[in-house]
Amino acid sequence: MDISKNPIRGRGTSDNPVNRFEGNYVDYDLDEETGEKPAPKTQMIRDGSKTLITFNKSPDIGFNASINPYRGCEHGCIYCYARPYHEYLGFSSGLDFESKIMVKYDAASILRKELRAENWEPQVIAMSGVTDIYQPIERKLKITRECLKVMAEFRNPVGLITKNHLVTRDIDILKKLSKYDCVSVTISITSLDNELTGVMEPRTSRATRRFEAIRKLSEAGIPVGVNVAPIIPGMTDHEVADILEMAKEAGAEFAGYSIVRLPHNVKTLFAEWLEQHYPERKDKVLNKILDIRGGKLNNSKWGERMKGKGSYASQIRDLFYVQVKRLGLNKRNLDLSTDHFMRDTGEQLQLF
Repeated sequence: MDISKNPIRGRGTSDNPVNRFEGNYVDYDLDEETGEKPAPKTQMIRDGSKTLITFNKSPDIGFNASINPYRGCEHGCIYCYARPYHEYLGFSSGLDFESKIMVKYDAASILRKELRAENWEPQVIAMSGVTDIYQPIERKLKITRECLKVMAEFRNPVGLITKNHLVTRDIDILKKLSKYDCVSVTISITSLDNELTGVMEPRTSRATRRFEAIRKLSEAGIPVGVNVAPIIPGMTDHEVADILEMAKEAGAEFAGYSIVRLPHNVKTLFAEWLEQHYPERKDKVLNKILDIRGGKLNNSKWGERMKGKGSYASQIRDLFYVQVKRLGLNKRNLDLSTDHFMRDTGEQLQLF
């Protein structure tokens, strides 16, 4: 194996593939002494976007509006479908995605302006629609926390999705939103195996910490559920029932799932990762994905891209829904309320 592609501790990938738009390959230099590629430090780059709320046109996604304070994600999940978005910024979907993070430092003030606008129609806003709002740099920057303060100020409903225990830091704000049926939190859990998680999702919270987050949120009266995602055939699919049961025990009220999808360069990055860490499973995993994706490693067709198709995809679906019904994880109505939205907030009134 090319030594330049040996695993890098704390990073999901060791490669920086060519940007499909610009044709550039900007790799990281090898260490002169070891001959290996050093772990790149995370760079925070100011994102000068003038708007924050984006609107979704995909019919198979359960929300219309979303915000992402960060572009790129330090969690480094090797399978992440969001990696190719970094190529629109002139970066690579590889190491660049997890080490060069575009930060919207002014996100909270932009959000306040957009919610205050007369043309804003109150609706649920999803946070982490693309990259995780509680990735490690959020601990220091607190941009997500400031955005949640704005949501609470306007009482605009918000749905959070994360893989990080850090969400529990903001329970004080989430409780304020919960009083008006304005919040739900979904904790994504991929695997119970700490060793696997450590190389597949290197900077995420481990499963025990995620279950602990579910418990803390539930005890605080905040609606919380679990997303078994992504399910990786031949690698994590056998854990679905156990994840659901443990999530229920921790206080989860609802559940969802998706099957891994590998758009653009993510296909190559994922295959290289399997060769690095689990060569004995590589063919099995890729063949099962090919079966679910109609002979391809990715199928972007709406209605199929999240769940796949074919007999094996049906087996996963049936297993999931049998367990969800057995555990009562389908009881809660997740319709969040816009009834209490306030365009004229207390902060605005103080200006007069």
